Amino acid sequence: MDVVRRNVDSLGGRVEVQTVLGEGSTFLIRLPLTMAIVDGMLVQVGSERYIIPTISISESIRPKAEQFTRVIGKGEMLNVRGEMIQLVRLHDLFGIQNGDKDISESLVIIVNTDNDKRGLLVDDLLGQQQVVIKNLDKRLQGIKGFSGSSILGDGLVGLILDIGGIFKLASS
Repeated sequence: MDVVRRNVDSLGGRVEVQTVLGEGSTFLIRLPLTMAIVDGMLVQVGSERYIIPTISISESIRPKAEQFTRVIGKGEMLNVRGEMIQLVRLHDLFGIQNGDKDISESLVIIVNTDNDKRGLLVDDLLGQQQVVIKNLDKRLQGIKGFSGSSILGDGLVGLILDIGGIFKLASS
């Protein structure tokens, strides 16, 4: 237990032990937010890679051209089994020049918040993985659409998308 406590302390966390005579002990390990782990879907938009928390994802589809339509006042929409879902082109939202422009050659990741559902247009789905959340640098904090970052397996940084922030950015 001493080794565990030393390692948790070195990460800036703490270990609490609560004991009740005759009932047992409870161990609470508290780690700082910078050590939180999230399940994420790694996606590619142009040459950039982003992480979408899997808790926000309901499905991913490769749409056909006939599913795509434009609605006045709503923008681009996607018909998914009779439901019209607003489309967010991440390459347009983030100003990425080399993203796929043809909807039929892209993937749509359908994501939810508590009261909204939209489709995020991405170029490729790279896989699912657990990532350690790192806080954004002070210069990047407060930018809508990102909740943190993570160092990926190849050593490059992937930004973790804040779905609610993405929806606000797309609506403005």
